[in-house]
Amino acid sequence: MVDKDKAVLWRGAMASNALKQLIMDADWGELDYFIIDMPPGTSDIHLTLVQTLGITGAVVVTTPQQVALADARKGVSMFLGEHVNVPVLGIVENMSWFTPATHPDEQYYIFGKDGGKELAEKLNVRLLGQIPLVAGICKSGDDGVPVVMQNTVSGVAFNRLANAVVDALDERNATLPPTERVITHS
Repeated sequence: MVDKDKAVLWRGAMASNALKQLIMDADWGELDYFIIDMPPGTSDIHLTLVQTLGITGAVVVTTPQQVALADARKGVSMFLGEHVNVPVLGIVENMSWFTPATHPDEQYYIFGKDGGKELAEKLNVRLLGQIPLVAGICKSGDDGVPVVMQNTVSGVAFNRLANAVVDALDERNATLPPTERVITHS
């Protein structure tokens, strides 16, 4: 779509139109899950998404430090708000601690401890997982060996997270009707 070495200068409307085109014009075939990784915050792109699709649930990702928790709090508020009304499946705390690959039992809380866990408790949403920061995650992906395929601290954490998301989604689908797309009135 764009030159990988050049900045993409799109205003909100351009990004929203590209997202709509990607979602609506692609032939996705039969899917078990359709996961869209969104930037943090509550921007035009988020509103476009909930206006384009009935979103089954949102997973809010944060890191333990206060500035990231503030964005996560706003994201949860937006999704649960009366105008959007998308169930929040839970919170994921990324970069929860640093674990050296050679010392998998060690944990160093570089960005603070349990910020995402405490936020989940405060907002009464599920903590889906805490993901450690481990050197080598990027390299294994670049080498074509995703971390979830490895029996490592990170591999175990990501597999637990995937299972927690599926469990939260199953519970949501068993207890709530399908989410409708958001209709705005001008």
